[in-house]
Amino acid sequence: MISVIFDLDGTLVDSEPNYYESGRRTLARHGVRDFTWEQHARFIGIGTLETLEILRERYAIEAPVEQLLAEQNAAYLELARTGTEAFPEMRKFVERLHAEGIPMAVASGSSREAIDAVLAGTGLDALLTTAVSAEEVAHGKPAPDVFLEAARRLGADPADCVVVEDAAPGARAAHAAGMSCVAIPYVPATAHDPAFTGAGLLFRGGQRDFSAEAAYDWLCEHPAA
Repeated sequence: MISVIFDLDGTLVDSEPNYYESGRRTLARHGVRDFTWEQHARFIGIGTLETLEILRERYAIEAPVEQLLAEQNAAYLELARTGTEAFPEMRKFVERLHAEGIPMAVASGSSREAIDAVLAGTGLDALLTTAVSAEEVAHGKPAPDVFLEAARRLGADPADCVVVEDAAPGARAAHAAGMSCVAIPYVPATAHDPAFTGAGLLFRGGQRDFSAEAAYDWLCEHPAA
């Protein structure tokens, strides 16, 4: 049986504005006051820990990365609990898969606490009961670890799994895991990235082009990697 593994941020829910704001606040506390959305966008699809490790070195921040992570997670959770929305067509897709009894999981670079908060806040926790955080595996995306662990928890063969992703590192991770990929670029301008052009199904315009019906029809026609 086919199984579907969803990325969370930017794929199921529009959480990137909250990640940007929480990151901006964290960096500002440590003297970096000019962090822009354009700079943030380069890290979309990369785990929070990996992102902070890069930014800490880039801006010569003295605080340990564990402190930065704790500060950003706290800021993000405050924002996430009050203002995260699931993309409407994506919610329809999840509901359709759930109704058909198709196994599903979430595999995200976010912390476990953040994943749980977002799923609960959007009501998706009732439909998506299996979730893996990059904190629970050795390497975040673009390594395949989170997707392979999600498949293991679902009891699924990686070749029978389809990943739904919005970011190139996630699409690369899906390929490395031996899984098919449905790609919905959060930043449509990146749709030309080879990671996306190699996807089994690509919605070039991102969420504005995504259709639950089209994705479901493709899934039925392409049941394996």
